Amino acid sequence: MTEFFIQEKQLSSVTRTIVKDSKGVPLYLMVGHWGRKGNVLSLYAMDGQIVAYIKQASVILGRKFEIYQDHTKVGVLHKIFHWPGDFYYIQQLHWAVYGDIYNHQYKINHFNQPVMTMDKATLLTGDYYALDVTDPADAPVCICVAAVMDYWLYNRNKRREKETALEITFSQN
Repeated sequence: MTEFFIQEKQLSSVTRTIVKDSKGVPLYLMVGHWGRKGNVLSLYAMDGQIVAYIKQASVILGRKFEIYQDHTKVGVLHKIFHWPGDFYYIQQLHWAVYGDIYNHQYKINHFNQPVMTMDKATLLTGDYYALDVTDPADAPVCICVAAVMDYWLYNRNKRREKETALEITFSQN
């Protein structure tokens, strides 16, 4: 397994995100933004070559994200259900993504074979997401999937904050 580390709360934000190895060496740079159909988040190797990207394909009737590796579409990630745990699927790769999205603890499996696990890690330099990827060739796509999971989590939290603020406003009137 190969480990990758991403600074917590930087994965799907509008800022640049650096993906490092276990020694702290930068391996990838992720840039772009989300929110509207057609928006793209791109993953570059440190030599400047694009290795993968995610394109937001749909915002109505369930968000879908197209995943590309080496400029070839490898799959579409979409949510299947989220009770009692989150479950997502990439049909073209036969990858199931499941786990506890709220705590950034989830797995990707290809049938019963592990592809990636994600958890939180605290290092001397801060809090990180730790991705353990079975095959390093899958790392760019796994990092893209992790970015989508992060996006869904923080978008879900923003919606909850708005709903709570509305409830408080109505209850005060």
